[in-house]
Amino acid sequence: MDFHSNYFQLFELPEQFRLDVEKMETAYRKLQNEVHPDRFASSGETEKRLSMQWATKVNEAFQTLKKPLTRGAYLLQLKGVEAFPEMHTSFPPAFLMQQMEWREAIGDAKMARDVNALDRLLRELRRETKNMEEQFASELDDAHAYDAAAETARKLKFMHKLIEEVGDAQEEIEAA
Repeated sequence: MDFHSNYFQLFELPEQFRLDVEKMETAYRKLQNEVHPDRFASSGETEKRLSMQWATKVNEAFQTLKKPLTRGAYLLQLKGVEAFPEMHTSFPPAFLMQQMEWREAIGDAKMARDVNALDRLLRELRRETKNMEEQFASELDDAHAYDAAAETARKLKFMHKLIEEVGDAQEEIEAA
């Protein structure tokens, strides 16, 4: 194993958004077994430290690649494109209007304590997120349109926040 390998190389996966999750999970378990610190408990300090570093890298790699948004952002990083630059604040007007409508729907459902409306909204947001993830995959893997993919990544980040807001609203209603 090469400590300088990227996360895809670590799991012997192609550098692409669409990946075989089962193969990744199998590679993860295999690597975890090989580098787990418990296997080096009776080794010297250097081996223990290296084992800990490897175990950390394997865990970070798995956590990054298992989630579509972080996997895509990592791929963009490998291609030299920052998915979430601090200075980026602009979005297409249609996307911003849709965001405002969804946020308003969340607020209305919370005020009315309408769990069914939140459930419908959650299904809609998940459907839209799935469509964006498919677009993201196409931009990354098929078109190699990294700037467009970065824009989609930023939109997906907003979608994840909205889904989280709906979940928070559901919990708030159920807790009351």
